Amino acid sequence: MKILFIGGTGTISAAISRTLLERGDDLYLLNRGHRNEILNGAREIKADINDEARVAELTAGMEFDAVADFIAFEPAQLERDYRLFKGRTRQFIFISSASAYQTPLADYRITEGTPLSNPFWEYSRNKIACEDFLMKMYRENGFPVTIVRPSHTYDERSVPLGVHGEKGSWQVVKRMLEGKKVIIHGDGTSLWTMTHNTDFAKGFIGLLGNIHAFGEAVQITSDETLTWNQIYETIADAAGVKLNAVHVSSEFLDAASKQDFKGSLLGDKANSVVFDNSKLKRLVPDFTAAKRFDQGVRETIQNVLSHPEYQVEDKVFDEWCDKVTAALDKAVQDIVK
Repeated sequence: MKILFIGGTGTISAAISRTLLERGDDLYLLNRGHRNEILNGAREIKADINDEARVAELTAGMEFDAVADFIAFEPAQLERDYRLFKGRTRQFIFISSASAYQTPLADYRITEGTPLSNPFWEYSRNKIACEDFLMKMYRENGFPVTIVRPSHTYDERSVPLGVHGEKGSWQVVKRMLEGKKVIIHGDGTSLWTMTHNTDFAKGFIGLLGNIHAFGEAVQITSDETLTWNQIYETIADAAGVKLNAVHVSSEFLDAASKQDFKGSLLGDKANSVVFDNSKLKRLVPDFTAAKRFDQGVRETIQNVLSHPEYQVEDKVFDEWCDKVTAALDKAVQDIVK
């Protein structure tokens, strides 16, 4: 297949790119070329997708079996993609988000039929608007769109967590290694799903060229469900340390931070979710998410610890964690004395 990825080197897309190259597909990656280490074998179109005229020039006369945009977050970006690729691709795949689903949920079990509504997070509302535009183009103009909804997907470069700073998750892992208090949102008993990017790739590739996926939205996640307490304990175990956990309400974390925890927690991770992947398995009968979280995160921890470039410190977040935990300790002392 001749495939164009807009992006193609991120957490979700990297494993897909590698798998397609291994099986011999003709893969084009349109990006700014900042992660050249996984481009071997791919045809690079080096450009900023936001420079529509330049992209049109570089791709003039080219047609594709599939085009996928991994870095579109607003409707205007999909309108641009439509102008660029209508009539030039047999399938267009948009990466949406499971955070677009109804929040709070009426039923913790999520299917593609779960309503889309998230008053807590602008990111999610923009993804919903993107989906609305593409489905309108499908209904009115026959644009061959497939919408994919991932949830929390991770790779070997970053440990997946609930509460972390703007520079990534390494500072939380560092706190674990140093025996410091580690914040878990809520009481840690809400349910969550972690999906390794190699498993996500299996589902995604099964949708490529799949005529039954045209005009459809499909979620791709693992079937494994864990509590946040289990997730953090598993990460600490993989790091070979004892977890020193502190549970803090998501509302307090949002109120006490300049970060958008209202969106990422109240609009996403604070809610229990269990994904029903029956639709994906009908469309891709051989799909199985094979990598358990304890297996995947152990590989991630080992890789991060052996690659200093992934150990990005965040002193601002570290100090904030200390302030939050100290404030909680003081509140208890003030009440009980």
